[in-house]
Amino acid sequence: MINLNGNVSGAQNAMKGGWEPSSLMPKADNANAKKLDFDNTVKAIEKYISKVDELQQSSDMSIKDLLAGKNEDIISVVSAVAKADMSFKLLVGVRNKLIEAYKQTMNMPL
Repeated sequence: MINLNGNVSGAQNAMKGGWEPSSLMPKADNANAKKLDFDNTVKAIEKYISKVDELQQSSDMSIKDLLAGKNEDIISVVSAVAKADMSFKLLVGVRNKLIEAYKQTMNMPL
């Protein structure tokens, strides 16, 4: 059989002296965590934008090499252009979603 008396008296002692409701509230570290999350998000976006830029530049260089006769493999050029195009379309789509979320947030009643 389980003895609950020790647990009940321990809870009563905590209620009398040592327990405070503020211990259940989030600490000030929550604001720091949110700022850290936002900073990490901004860094991830910057990283993705630079990756899209690299793909665009690589695509441009492969087109120039094809036109100059340095590269005769048109399949790799088309592949590079398609990859750059898809990544740019994804970036624009994410940007549009972020703008839409911002507008909805600004239109919220207080």
